Order: sequence, then C-alpha cells, then structure tokens
Amino acid sequence: MIKELTEEQVQTMTLEEKDEWWLKNVYKGDMPQLTLRSALTGMILGGILSLTNLYIGIKTGWTLGVGISSVILSFAFFKLMDKMRLGSHMTILENNAMQSIATSAGYMTAPMMASIPAYMMVTGEVIPMWQTFWWIVVLALLGVLFAFPLKKRFINEEQMPFPEGYAAGVVLESLHSDDGKSGVFKAKLMMAGAGLSALIEILRADAVLEKIKLSFLALPHYWDDFIYKFATPKILGSPMKDLTIQFDTSIVMMGTGGLMNMKTAMSILIGGFLNYFVCAPILIQAGVIPEAKFKAITMWALWGGAAIMTTSSLYAFFSKPQIIVQSFSKLFVKKGKREAHALDKIELPMWIFAVGIPIVGFITVYLGHMWFGIHYWLGLLAIPLVFIFTLIAVTSTGLTAITPGGALGKLTQITYGVVAPGNVTTNLMTAGITSEVSLNASNLLMDIKPAYMLGGKPRHQAVGHVLGIFAGGLVAVPVFYSIFHGDISMFTSETMPLPGASIWKGVSEVLAHGLSNLHITAQIAAMVGAVLGILIEVLNKKTKGRFPLSGVGLGLGFVLRFTDAWSMALGTLIFWVARQKFKDKSSFGYRAFVDNQETLAAGVIAGGSIIGIILILLETAI
Repeated sequence: MIKELTEEQVQTMTLEEKDEWWLKNVYKGDMPQLTLRSALTGMILGGILSLTNLYIGIKTGWTLGVGISSVILSFAFFKLMDKMRLGSHMTILENNAMQSIATSAGYMTAPMMASIPAYMMVTGEVIPMWQTFWWIVVLALLGVLFAFPLKKRFINEEQMPFPEGYAAGVVLESLHSDDGKSGVFKAKLMMAGAGLSALIEILRADAVLEKIKLSFLALPHYWDDFIYKFATPKILGSPMKDLTIQFDTSIVMMGTGGLMNMKTAMSILIGGFLNYFVCAPILIQAGVIPEAKFKAITMWALWGGAAIMTTSSLYAFFSKPQIIVQSFSKLFVKKGKREAHALDKIELPMWIFAVGIPIVGFITVYLGHMWFGIHYWLGLLAIPLVFIFTLIAVTSTGLTAITPGGALGKLTQITYGVVAPGNVTTNLMTAGITSEVSLNASNLLMDIKPAYMLGGKPRHQAVGHVLGIFAGGLVAVPVFYSIFHGDISMFTSETMPLPGASIWKGVSEVLAHGLSNLHITAQIAAMVGAVLGILIEVLNKKTKGRFPLSGVGLGLGFVLRFTDAWSMALGTLIFWVARQKFKDKSSFGYRAFVDNQETLAAGVIAGGSIIGIILILLETAI
C-alpha cells in the first residue's frame, strides 16, 4: 500500500520533517531500479509509442502521456516471460524507471507538431533531418536540467499530485501488490475501470466497427449528437458544438478529473464557462473572432488564459522562495562543514544544474544562431524566459497533468513580437525553445512523482529521462521526415493537417509588426488576466489555501476545449459525491470510490489510453 502524508501533514510539517518521514516510511533502499532490462524495455516501448504520438500530433496537435500504457505493457511482457521461464518479474522500481524512459521518448514528438513544421512553412525550406534531431535533443536536455532545482519544491514540499504520474504510481502498486485480498481487489477494480473505458473507446471507433460489420453497436463521439438530429442549440448565433460545448462519450478525461482536487477542477470549469459561454459568443458575433471554431477561439482566448497562469504561477512560486534558496545554498557549503544526509546520495545533484544550464544553454543559443538565424542576444533572452515558463508549466502539470506548452509558446511569441518585430523565424524558434524545455522539465517531474511515491531514487529517473530523449528522437524524427519526403506543401493537407503548427505560424504572422496587430480586446484580456492571476494567489495566501479558485486552473479553462474541462470537472464531482455518500468503510462503494479512488481513476485512464492507441493504429491501417 502506498504511504502518503495527509493534507494536514503537508500543510504543517517542515520540508526536513517530510524528508525524514519519506526516508523512514517510503524509501526502498537499493531495490533494483535503472537496470539494463528496464532501460532497454523503456527505450523500445518509448520508441514505438512515440510514433503513436507522432500520428496523433499530426492529426490533432495534441500529444498523449504514455507512462501508464508503457507500465502495463511492460508488466504484461515480463509476466509472460516469467511464466515461460525465460526471465523474471521486474521489480516495481524497475518498471517505474522503464516508464520514465518511455514517457520521455513519447514526448519527443512535440516540436514536430509545432515550431519545426511552422518554420518550414514560413521559410519554404526543409530543415535537414540531422539538425532537427540534435535541436530537439538539446532542448529536451535543457528541460531536464531546469527540472533539477524544482523537484524539492513541487514534490517534496508541496506534494503536488501530478495526476498522470500519480496514476502511474497507483497502477504500479496495484500490479506489483502481493498484499493478499487488498491487492487482488485493487487489481480487479483497476481492470474494471480499464475494461469499461476500453469498451467505450472501441464502441466509438466507427471505422473499425464498420470494417467488422458491427456499425449498429457504435456510440456517438458526443452524447449531444442525438440533440443535433432535431435541433441546433446556439449561443448568440454560434452552434454550441462549434464552441466545443459538448459531452464526450469517452471517460478518459473523467478519469483524469478523478485525480484532481475539487478546487482545481472547478476553476478549470469556470474558466471554460467564461470563455465559451460568454466571451467567445460575444466576440464571434462582433466579428473579433472570425468563426466559431476551436482554433479561432483559442487564438483570442490564449492571451487572457496564459496571462492568468503566468502571474498566478510566478506569484505562488516567489511567495515561497526558501525552497530554492535551500537548494542552492548546498552548492556553497563544504561537505566537511555540514551534516551528510541520506537524501544527498539519491536526490538530483544541484551541481549538475549549476554547471549544465550555462553549457547546454550556450549550445542552444549557438545552434539557434547558426541554424535558424536567431541573434545571440535574442537567444540569450530565451534562457531566463525558459525558467519563468517552466515554473508555470510545472505548476500546471503538477495540478492537472496538462502542460500548456502551446500557450506558453505563444507568450514567447508575443515577447519577441515586441523586442524583434517583423522577425517571424526568430519568433517561432524562440517559442519552440521555451515550449519544449518547459514540457520536458514538467515530464521529468511527472516521472519523479511515482518514484517518490514508491521509494525510488530521483537521479535514476533523470538518467532514464535522458535515455528516453535519444530513443524517441532516433525513431520519431526519421519517420516524420519519411512521411512528407521533403515536400512542405503536404503540411496542412488532409494527410498532414498539423493544426498545432498552423496556429504557431498564424500567431507569428499576426505579431510580425509587434503588438499592434493583436486585437485590442486580446490586449485587454491579457492585462485583466495578469491582474486576476495575482489577485487569486494573494487571496489564496491570505486564506491559507481556502479561497475557492486556482489561478492556474482558471487560466487553463481558457485554453482547453470546453468538453475536456467539463469532463474533468465531472470526474472530480463524481468522486466527491461518492465521498459524501459512502461512509461505511466496509461497503463496496467506500472501498471502490473512496479508499481506492486513485486506483479506479488510473484504470479508466489506462484502459482508454491503451485501447485508444490500438484503435488509432487499426484505423490507420484500415
């Protein structure tokens, strides 16, 4: 059973007390973790799953977390090997190290969904494949280094949930549990959640069902599709479905909501409501937003949403600077003059951060200048921006499992729209730096979360993340180039729609002459959002966290589809109601929805994700 601090302990215990508690109650010592087999398995699975992310990103602009999927696939493989007497089970920490590598590899496709193809479309020139590979590797390594000093603050001190990482930890614990009836119940519950989620995904796969002549079993992609057979609900003339106000039949995002707290989930819902029910319909009717489509709405809404997340995250971070100060202070204390601590041998060593950031940062600036024409001083400006945006990204990922890389990239674009107006290529590639680095830093901390839950060594996760960077890059980059064969005209075609890259290109062109091309309402939204983000965090601090809104959650509501915001909030609400309803600890309801909330939610996420991957591959083949 996973041992965790209570909410009260998180709020009242000091960092030193939390570290001592972890060493005594959770740390598993020298249990095998990053071994040869866990490294190879993670690199192979990660390479395969990176291709899935490549396909999804090309079609939708989104990438999926592959941690839970890789954990279950790895467990099943070694379980089979054990039954065939060809090997033995992985330890729980080996499996966790493996998922860290696979997750890192899976996310290496992100730049090829955004800045890289956008740059090619703007310049009309194909970036050589070897340049793309080394560019995204260097950015990913910089992300790992930026994560080093943040681990103590967000994981040890704040005990942030990092929902996707938490789900991976719960799945790992359930799979490897040998706790008799409790372990069996957890496994069955997880399988039930996974089975239901997987079944729904199968019934949503139109092409697959049609191929096997079972179309009559198909579920609509949205429950409200039934309504549109008889009427078209509108808000100020805009169809609600075009405003993304729909009820998804998939329950994967509801599972994600099951790993959030009520405050974050409701803040996301409120942000989504304000954007899609109020702001967007009014601005569409006024002609400010050209059409009722997600892309068009996002091009306006991201300015206000990103501003809320920016000021909220920065205020929350710098209002507690002591953790960072403590981390850096260790660099300047001689070993002989301070007490040795058991954590020193397993934590992410701070000297690597101090030495690595300047070196890898210089390489990034140099390559940006040589390959993409970014002036040295503009490249240097991107490095402190990376630190700021990494704080925002990690806070968002820690609370919701969503890293707003696209929105943060747009903030970089608007910054360079001011300091380097008219320089479209610099605008794109500097945004690529901040987005990719913050994404990788957030991913590393997401991977460290289950290791912290299960008693693993953080530095093993960091090494695994680096292995995954190379595994994903070596597979995904050549496949990406083989798809379009150097023909840039394929970008934005039916085969390669690349909606993410289209938005990046559009923003860079809007800002080609500075902020003057950004509509006045978007400028006002950004200013209001900046003030609102600070105000929310001030109120949170004064009320000791009891203020009902989260700044990051509210801002995220403006950049997510409303259907996703609603689904996550509904998932949170369902489990909240269950906690109010089921009080008898011996009842099935309490054991399933209260005592094992994370297990059930993780099963829903895992089942839908794994079958979703398989169905995407099948539909592609069909």
